[in-house]
Amino acid sequence: MHATIRWIRADLRTRPGQALLSVSVVAGVVTALILAITMLAGAMDPWKGVFARSNGAHVWVHTQAGTDLSALSTMDGVTGVSGPYQTAVATAVHEGQRAPLEVRAMGSELPEVGRPVIAKGHWLDTSRPDDIVLERALARVLRVGVGDTLNVRGLDARQHDLRVAGVADESDQGPYPAVTPGLVWVLPGTLTAIEPDTGSTELLIGLKLADPSASDFFVQHVVTVLGGDHVARVSTWHQVRASMEVDSRLLGLLLGMFGVVALVAAALAIGNATGGRILSLLQDIALLKALGFTPAQIRRMLLLEQTCLGVAGVIIGILAGSVLTVSSLSQRLFGSLTGTVAAPLSLSRLALIAVATVATVAVATLLPAWRGSTVSPTSTVTAEPPSGRLSRFARLALLVRLPPALVLGARDAFTRRLRAVITIGGLAIPMVMVTIALGCWSTLDNFENHPEQIGLAGALIARPVGQHDYEAATVISADRDVAAVYPEAQTDALLPGQTRTIQARALGTSQQPYPFPIHDGRMYARPGEAVAGQGLLDLLHVHVGDRVRLTISGVPVIVHIVGRTIEPSLSGEVLSFGMDTLEQSRATPVQSYRIVLRHGVSVDKVRARLLDESHDRLDIQAAQNPAQRLVIIRVVILGLLIVLALIGAANLLTAASVGLRDHLRDIVVLRAMGLTPRQVTTALVAGTSVLALIAVIAGIGGGLAMSTRLIDLQGRTSGIGAGIGRAPTAFELGLAALAALGLATLTAFILARKAISIDVREVSRF
Repeated sequence: MHATIRWIRADLRTRPGQALLSVSVVAGVVTALILAITMLAGAMDPWKGVFARSNGAHVWVHTQAGTDLSALSTMDGVTGVSGPYQTAVATAVHEGQRAPLEVRAMGSELPEVGRPVIAKGHWLDTSRPDDIVLERALARVLRVGVGDTLNVRGLDARQHDLRVAGVADESDQGPYPAVTPGLVWVLPGTLTAIEPDTGSTELLIGLKLADPSASDFFVQHVVTVLGGDHVARVSTWHQVRASMEVDSRLLGLLLGMFGVVALVAAALAIGNATGGRILSLLQDIALLKALGFTPAQIRRMLLLEQTCLGVAGVIIGILAGSVLTVSSLSQRLFGSLTGTVAAPLSLSRLALIAVATVATVAVATLLPAWRGSTVSPTSTVTAEPPSGRLSRFARLALLVRLPPALVLGARDAFTRRLRAVITIGGLAIPMVMVTIALGCWSTLDNFENHPEQIGLAGALIARPVGQHDYEAATVISADRDVAAVYPEAQTDALLPGQTRTIQARALGTSQQPYPFPIHDGRMYARPGEAVAGQGLLDLLHVHVGDRVRLTISGVPVIVHIVGRTIEPSLSGEVLSFGMDTLEQSRATPVQSYRIVLRHGVSVDKVRARLLDESHDRLDIQAAQNPAQRLVIIRVVILGLLIVLALIGAANLLTAASVGLRDHLRDIVVLRAMGLTPRQVTTALVAGTSVLALIAVIAGIGGGLAMSTRLIDLQGRTSGIGAGIGRAPTAFELGLAALAALGLATLTAFILARKAISIDVREVSRF
């Protein structure tokens, strides 16, 4: 054992560059895996922590004002009750920014179930009736803190200046502003002042269940007890938990897929590097066997050396990943995406990553170590390249009459065919991932440049403030840069079986429908027809062409789903139809307008002009593009490309160094034949470049075949719907290909220049 350790130490001192490269590859892969798992778990763990600290309710029921809710607290399976609380709709105005609110009346004492978790400041106090407490995400968006004054307006548009006493976290609704409205807690008297009309308020009650998994069945029972005409909407803890992970799911899956692919590519790189190292150690191995080392001892020695390098890479990767996940920059990026704080991985998860990575390194080392242990003690001290016929590629180079240097390079590329295949695979796999990453980049670009393709043709959303609907529509339509205006009304609808509610959205009319991007079926064209997001189709287990019975405002409505649209909001669980369909239930006033602008005009300028023309009686906000919440993906993609370049460089260095060692004697022969140093360099560089070219073509082809399919699969599983994937542009692919080929050529050129500078007498000793 002592001799083994001495040999490993001597080998590492002799070839530190190869050892450092192996450690770097493993460290990069481990760092990526830690970031991936942190992102996947981070969207859930913080919410679970808030849910536990708040003793969260499993079901929240919104009902009409005056509904008797006393029967719910005595239902079987109910272990705790929060409320009932009176709620009202309002608008917050701060520094020219408006935000829709749900104002919730609560007492000065926090409840046992569903209590807000104070993050800053303090809870409500009866001695200060003008105090309010804001939900954390709402406070961040409005840029207000404890002690600031917030202007709150009810439906009558009267202004109420309220002081922010505290900021709190809650677990009963999804992230704001992806899930609106923002949540504000006030004292009961303050809510009455904001909304004096009791008929415009609702009652809210939270129920904690003995069996949380039965929440859907329990909701159906609640609707039966209260009556469907009294229930406005229902939400469960399952829905809230799912909404908390929607935005981070794409990033987490991208990182996770990259981690797995990078681990495979790293295994090939490590196997290639180990095989190359063993080729360079044939003389040492033969000498060791002559000294009495058995094949098993040699295998253990090689396996131990590479495993130690893998362990070193794992340690560095864990340290780097841990630092990145807890750094202030990563916390800000993560918080901007999910609205939560990333929690460090547990020791068990870190141990799992470490064990999996070390095991991969060991497996990648087994085959080269086994082959190295079979070297005969009487083997020559020189590793001669295998002889045989010219490869098909070299024959093709001869047929097309390429220069002799390129023909020699084409021949050298496939001297060791197994190693050539491993090198091509090790380069092609990163190129596949690069192409997929560029596809994600192109998809985000398409979201930003063509929002109409994801249902955001209306760049602005206007809500009347204290004026009649027809006056608002007149002001908006008169603007010279407005192409079309579509009235919109949103309400909640009970699904068949009455186990939960979804958002039902009337937008435009059947004669003039909103320009939704339809990917299956057609647009609604008559009353009773609707289009749905993929999430809703999956939720109801229906397809385009089916009919669905809903309960809207207590009235049963049957709608015919005639099309599937791309729906980025609420996980695609949205049903859209014309205003004339909504009139079948009850007359619902227009709540807002979607404004479609002429091509090329400035959204900010039109918004400012409409605010001025309406004398500030319109609340106008820009439509939220999901690409704005996924900016962090661009940063992550750049990081992925760096790690992929590192893995590719490892394969290239190994391939080039092994190829050069195989042909050191050829350098003397080529010089004797009259080839200039430049021609010799070209021949040596061509061998590596040929393998890189094949790998780039195969990698880009495989990436193009998978990119849009994977993105559409993610869109379908997340509820947005298939049809969002975009392939990378020709410019992006060309740039990636040139970068890969340039890296391969540069790597081979540096090693080739070093090889041709070796003295002939030194070469003859190999």
